[in-house]
Amino acid sequence: MSTKTLTADNFAETVSDGGIVFVDFWAAWCGPCRAFAPTFERAAETHADIVFGKVDTEAEQQLAAEFRITSIPTLMVFRDGILVFSQPGALPPAQLDQLIQGARDLDMEDVRRQIAERETAQTA
Repeated sequence: MSTKTLTADNFAETVSDGGIVFVDFWAAWCGPCRAFAPTFERAAETHADIVFGKVDTEAEQQLAAEFRITSIPTLMVFRDGILVFSQPGALPPAQLDQLIQGARDLDMEDVRRQIAERETAQTA
């Protein structure tokens, strides 16, 4: 499976559909983005059960602003519609593989419990 182009029109639906979604915020003029692209593409081809999306920050400036993207590439990981990872910088293949496995291994019940506890503490 290849990467999916994400836009303001399809972003929310893509990340909320469930499962694991990796999102690469990038731009054509960005050298590190171009260097990371083949690694991201290979991961997309290897892990067909995961959605690998790309957001062109030049074309989707509003979306980039919404997610406070200040450095590219920035990689975000969503699981079951919840943002579980966000980090700027290109990852080497081995580190991306570790992140993929980490996303698979997440205990989402625990993640939801932690979010609920944080929200309760903020309203108290």
